[in-house]
Amino acid sequence: MILAKNIHKFYENNHILKGIDLNVSKGEIISLVGASGAGKTTLLQILGTIDSYKNEENSTLLLNNHDVSIMSDDELANFRNQEIGFVFQFHQLLPEFTAIENICIPAFINKTPKIIAETKAKELMDYLGIIKKNNNKPNELSGGEKQRVAVARSLINEPSIILADEPSGNLDTSSSNNLHKLFLDLRKDFNYTFIIATHDLKLAKKSDRVLEIIDGKIK
Repeated sequence: MILAKNIHKFYENNHILKGIDLNVSKGEIISLVGASGAGKTTLLQILGTIDSYKNEENSTLLLNNHDVSIMSDDELANFRNQEIGFVFQFHQLLPEFTAIENICIPAFINKTPKIIAETKAKELMDYLGIIKKNNNKPNELSGGEKQRVAVARSLINEPSIILADEPSGNLDTSSSNNLHKLFLDLRKDFNYTFIIATHDLKLAKKSDRVLEIIDGKIK
């Protein structure tokens, strides 16, 4: 599902990632832990094709059996939209749009007809327990509800990989526990693959594997 070998990342003269190797099977839930600045978010951005890495001779990045290093910018954008779902700490919902409109955005980018996108969005909202909030705007939702909208948005195109960057960092303890249970349920019901960057070691231990990044390397 995900194969990364010898991934290096530099920002100016700062060597952020120092030869990351990662092999993730389909349906695994992996947690990345480590101090702030260790490189967790940078690695997620590279795995999500948002950022690039230094393409050394022996570097490899395969996502769902696709070599992203040979894709053009347009190909990467299409691949990202169809194959990768993102969940962020601060939800990143557009305030002027309703919950269902926010969920449908990736589907509309993928040129999915409106009626099909909205039907899929309602199915997801029903599964996630927020169907009654479909016409609410973000300022009318609780933190946990906003995060479930963000999760639904990440799933709308049925991606093969879900990347979550501190998804529970802005939630209370109860909502955090519910979110991680939701990830486990999604894996059980749909076999999604998750990579989660988190500072919460207690919740990270519920993953299949916990990988610690220290000074740009996986311990």
